[in-house]
Amino acid sequence: MAVEFDVLVIGAGPGGYVTAIRSAQLGLKTAIVEREALGGVCLNWGCIPTKALLKSGEIYEQLGHLTDYGLAAENRSFDFSGVVERSRKVAAQLNAGVGFLMKKHKIEVIDGSAKLEKGDPAPKVVVALKKGGSRTVQAKHVIVATGARARTIPAIGLEPDGELVWTYREAMVPKACPKSLLVVGSGAIGIEFGSFYRALGAEVTVIEALPRVLPVEDEEVSKAAQKAFEKRGIKFRVGAAVKKLSKEKGGVAVELEAGGKAETLKAERAIVAVGITGNVEDLGLEAVGAKVEKGHVVTDAHGGTGVRGLYAIGDVAGPPWLAHKASHEGVHCVEHIAGFPSANLTAPIPGCTYSQPQVASVGLTEAQAKEKGIKVKVGRFPFRVNGKAIASGELEGFVKTIFDESTGALIGAHMIGAEVTEMIQGYALAITMEATEAELHATVYPHPTMSEAMHESALDAYGRVLHI
Repeated sequence: MAVEFDVLVIGAGPGGYVTAIRSAQLGLKTAIVEREALGGVCLNWGCIPTKALLKSGEIYEQLGHLTDYGLAAENRSFDFSGVVERSRKVAAQLNAGVGFLMKKHKIEVIDGSAKLEKGDPAPKVVVALKKGGSRTVQAKHVIVATGARARTIPAIGLEPDGELVWTYREAMVPKACPKSLLVVGSGAIGIEFGSFYRALGAEVTVIEALPRVLPVEDEEVSKAAQKAFEKRGIKFRVGAAVKKLSKEKGGVAVELEAGGKAETLKAERAIVAVGITGNVEDLGLEAVGAKVEKGHVVTDAHGGTGVRGLYAIGDVAGPPWLAHKASHEGVHCVEHIAGFPSANLTAPIPGCTYSQPQVASVGLTEAQAKEKGIKVKVGRFPFRVNGKAIASGELEGFVKTIFDESTGALIGAHMIGAEVTEMIQGYALAITMEATEAELHATVYPHPTMSEAMHESALDAYGRVLHI
């Protein structure tokens, strides 16, 4: 059949729609297929609306501490349906924004579910259209960006029912705020929802199979985070394996085993946050020769699947499962297709958790660096002695920097505190540009800002810290 497009993208999440935009910018005739909503999970059910919920929780929590700022207010309360409604409006606004960008760049949007079939010069894409019927599309290049969904474990009851047991999707639009909540998994998703519901007064217990919360973070940050969350009333069961989740009248019961001892916890609702798995089913990937392992498409450094004209990027291609990683991979993939010089694939990928306090990191942890045999210099600086933090009443947390002792290169940075998710990009840029301690020491940071702690941490690694 005749080739209609240069590039056809399957999936309109942050990986897919950004890939399509860059493709159009490069002069390639582009189309995108989406079975649900433009923006994917991130804009509609993930990254963006959760931040709207978290902002509401943050403000409500701050209202309980007004006397710390010499202020007063009476009858603090919240309208839960209003909180949820605001988050949905935020998602809708951004969804409309993606639609505008598709029109601006003359990208054809095909509403429906795609399936691959063998074809030339790339697999054909058969779309079951939302409006009924089907359409078969032939493009020169097909990029799979179908994202991922919450992982469930039905065998032990860790499966959503929309009422008592939730994944992130159900946790965003409940009819009421539960009085008690069990969160299974202490990664970013579990901690963020635990933080939100605790801010609104729910009794929250987080269950983690590994020995510490936020297990991908640097150990010092992980310990500080748990302490800060516990201060806010969140309870933890770490090193605890979930054996079974049972539904009861008006709630759930979770059977645990920790340290050889059995325990049963009960609550009104449970959130399953035990990871995600790629959306690889019903796409015809294996039928056209693509390899799928552990729920993800196997790709090379450019997103190639080994099948002529077929690529995969973002969550469906494996971890880290982050929107900005998906966008970065998509841009690189389509620029490679167009024959342009490659984007920096080795650029470090920052990770952020938007809890109270926030957690952000980039590069190697101290333990990872040592495992690689790297001799390190480590700097730390607490926010409790930072002028802006004191003035703002945001004393929790610290900045930690890790340098390669032999070269002076910054190889890792880890932060916990207020708005650190907005500051971590400074360190991501430094690592991308291969900055050493010399450049970081010579950089002028504005005063008074919390970012000065980033400078002081770099100075501390070399015995030059000024304000301790």
